[in-house]
Parts: sequence; C-alpha cells; structure tokens
Amino acid sequence: MSENRKPEQGVKLRGAEKVARIPVKVIPTVETPRKPDWIRVKMAAPEEVQRIKSTLREQKLHTVCEEAACPNLPECFGGGTATFMIMGDICTRRCPFCDVAHGRPNALDPDEPRHMAETISNLGLKYAVITSVDRDDLLDGGAQHFVDCIKEARALSPNTLLEILVPDFRGRMDIALRIMTECPPDVFNHNIETVPRLYKAMRPGSDYQHSLNLLKMFKEYCPDVPTKCGLMVGLGETEEEVLALLDDLRAHDVDYITIGQYLQPSKQHAPLDRFVTPEEFERYTAHGQKLGFRNIWAAPMVRSSYFADRQYYGEPVPAVRRKADPAKKITVQTIEA
Repeated sequence: MSENRKPEQGVKLRGAEKVARIPVKVIPTVETPRKPDWIRVKMAAPEEVQRIKSTLREQKLHTVCEEAACPNLPECFGGGTATFMIMGDICTRRCPFCDVAHGRPNALDPDEPRHMAETISNLGLKYAVITSVDRDDLLDGGAQHFVDCIKEARALSPNTLLEILVPDFRGRMDIALRIMTECPPDVFNHNIETVPRLYKAMRPGSDYQHSLNLLKMFKEYCPDVPTKCGLMVGLGETEEEVLALLDDLRAHDVDYITIGQYLQPSKQHAPLDRFVTPEEFERYTAHGQKLGFRNIWAAPMVRSSYFADRQYYGEPVPAVRRKADPAKKITVQTIEA
C-alpha cells in the first residue's frame, strides 16, 4: 500500500505499512539482539491456552494478549486469565512499539459488552481487565462503550473486580471522563508508556502532559477509585528520566505502577535500545516505594495487566527467573514470572 493512500475500513496495517507515516522514521532492524537469561517466558498447557482462545472466538472477542503479541500469553491463558480488548482490533494510532494493527476501524459491535460479560461469567473470573484500541474516530473516544461493558459485566458478575485500561481520549477527555463517572471501574488504568523526550518517536498523536492530566482528573472525579499507570523501558530512556517520570506520576496521585522491558515485536518496529538489568528494575521499585505508591511492579516480564489482581491486593512483583552461573555454583531461588 502506498504511503499516501488512506487505509480502507477494516483493513489492518502492520509492520512497515503501519509506521510509514509517523514523524520519526523507523529504520528496520538488521539483526535482533539475543535476549539475556532473565528474559524467560513460562510455557503452559496448550489445551488450556486453546480453550481460552476458543471461548473468545465463539463470542467474537479480542484480547490485547493476542493482538499485541504479549510474551506472557501462554502463562496467562494457561492460568485461565486474559485481558479483553474492546472496540475491535484496529487502532487509529501508529505507535511503532506496538504490534496492534493500525487502520480505519469498523463500527462498534453493540453486542460486544454482552458477549464480554458472558465470557467473564463463564470463565468465573474474580478480576478482569478491559482495555481497547485507540478510537479517535468516535466523538467520545469510546468512553460510553467502556461504561456499557462495565454495566453488563457487573450485571452478570457482581462480585468481579473490573480494571479498565483506557486510551488517552485526546481531544475528548472532558466528555469521556463525565461519561465514565456514571459507572466507574474498580481500577482506572492508563499507560504513559515512555518518558516525555521519546514521545514524538514512540507515541505519535499522544502528549505526555495530557496523559498525566487524564489520570489526575479521573482521580478528582472519583477519588475512591485507585489509578494505575504503566511504562516500558529499553527504548532509549535514561534511568534518571524514569525516576523523574515516577515523581510526576506520584505528583498526579497515581496509586499503582507497572514497569516492564520493551521487546521488539518485529524488525519493522521501534528498535530495542538495551536490555534493562534486574538490578535497575529493583532501583525503580525502591524509588516507587519511597514515593509512596500503593504498589509498584518493576521487572523485565511485567506488563500493565500481568497478574493485575495480585498487584491490586498488595503482593510483591514475582522475582526474576535467572539461570545460575554453574562456574560459581550459586543457588538462585526462582519464582515464575
């Protein structure tokens, strides 16, 4: 497809086609760097993974786990959990770090809230995370659809806690927040993704201060609902910039934090700058604890909705699984992450 040709409705653009028109061009990676020993994915029973996928397909539902090629999919699906992605599987933004397809989305499915609620009920979920693609084509950014999903889920599963991971609603924040106060979730999550210096390259169409304001304004509307924010490292930021970002989030009354390693979905996506060591993640955790967040999870395989229920209930982040150096004969206690 030509760079100047507008995508057809419902047609997914991925890889080079997706990032062709962003402000900072992505130079395809020639050789993918080898992952260090602390980047390890836990495999799970394939029959349970297939069961979850079959249930989702029957209800015509999408998950960010699949669409964004999350490395934790086998573990989460194997454990019977998933993060629902509503409003379709085509995003109106072109973020070069993300594997979700770009294009002109289809119309909203009015049955999706009911289908999602039925799936939550059938799976017996006690904690569910609902996220979405960006929908800049909608006047409210999709806020009403989020509310419809919350209402349907609570009608069928009144004891299930609901966390929503929302887009930035840029240009529509006031109306989106007013709608969401009608039926707020149990946790309000919005990912800031990276440090402000990298926004033009990594989050074209988004604004760092706007995302901070969204989190703070929701807390002002719903002071009893905790807020949450996630970011990636390894995109070219410095440790000092991440610490300053955590300061900003605390100043904007955010309660929960997730920090994980960026992993390049393909050679056409934003290049990996470095693998962040577990020791650096530990320093982020220590700084966040000092600032007073309710809980901060910082580790290589952490993602925004990874074991979200466990973070909500105050558990510490699972320890990094590393291989022991046989030459030194050190025994390393490991916990699945």
